[in-house]
Amino acid sequence: MSKFPLVPLTEMADIHDYLREPISQIERNKREGAYPYFGATGQVGWIDGYRQDGRYVLLGEDGAPFLDAQKNKAYIVEGKCWVNNHAHVLKGKVGLCDDDFLCFALNWADYSEAVTGSTRLKLPQNTMNRLLIPKPRISEQRQIAARLKAQLAEIETARQAAQVQLSDTRLLRFRMLKAFFAELDAAPKKRLGDYAHISSGVTPARDNSTYWQPPEVAWVKTGEIDFSPISTVKESISRKALAECSLSLLPPKTVLIAITGEGKTRGRSAVLEVSATTNQHSVAVLPNVTWDSNFLQLWIQSSYLDLRELSEGRGGSRSALSGAQIKALEVPAPSKTEQQHIVARIQAVMTAIDAVENSSKEALEGINRLPNRVLAQAFGV
Repeated sequence: MSKFPLVPLTEMADIHDYLREPISQIERNKREGAYPYFGATGQVGWIDGYRQDGRYVLLGEDGAPFLDAQKNKAYIVEGKCWVNNHAHVLKGKVGLCDDDFLCFALNWADYSEAVTGSTRLKLPQNTMNRLLIPKPRISEQRQIAARLKAQLAEIETARQAAQVQLSDTRLLRFRMLKAFFAELDAAPKKRLGDYAHISSGVTPARDNSTYWQPPEVAWVKTGEIDFSPISTVKESISRKALAECSLSLLPPKTVLIAITGEGKTRGRSAVLEVSATTNQHSVAVLPNVTWDSNFLQLWIQSSYLDLRELSEGRGGSRSALSGAQIKALEVPAPSKTEQQHIVARIQAVMTAIDAVENSSKEALEGINRLPNRVLAQAFGV
């Protein structure tokens, strides 16, 4: 519901989709230039020519977050640019609709009955034309748009500050770990592979249903290795797969290390809290008499960036850690009593940092909900 009359989009805006034209990535690479090239949710590249010159409102046609109230579906472009076929090109009717108001109204509008598709939502022009948007007088539109710009700018400032605070807590955790282990520079070090058994896993054939049903044995994927203890998993394999696929059942307190992944996964570690197996994209350091499992995992976590750098460029086009590199790691090896004392100190500090991080996350989540609330207040009843 809106406090203003609702009218079809075409009553307020002119459609300029004839101006758009898709250019393949290969062709754009040949034609890179000075003009921005726009898609469904923003700029996606540069090109050597332009098809629009002016101020337009772009509304995603496909690939936009139509059903996510916290994300924008429309945005403003100005000047000379090129728009592909994943965005509709709109302009407020002269004297009837302000472009900024139109953009805000489209980010408030309800798309649930307008979009088609199940996996990749699409907003065809015929249903877009029937979208209902508010129609106050144009003088009031400009006042609303100016007020929303000011409010959303303040929200963005707050969002950036909250994001910085969240990043700072994560950086603090890393620096804290480095500082604790710097105290052990004089401690004896031992080569990991000489004092601990290290193994890897495998992915049972997906087309053999008997390897996956019944799900009897926990099977850890690298995406689940995220510095936190692992007590539950998303997938399990059958005991038949365990017996036939060269897999070992790893005991609790095994330390897992992700060895592949171009994102943030490679180099992450975690301690198993249940018996489990793994895929081939991680290595397992079994419990041993030299290192407390939590101590070892925290030391590996403190070495995360070093492991990333160590593994750059391995595996052809993909960066990867090797089993040999893991085995060659020189790990501090004070007495287990001292290790456990260090773990207790680290965990106490971690608990305090976790509280700050969770508070920062909650604040950021609250701020991210504010734009939708501000739009609802501007247009709703």
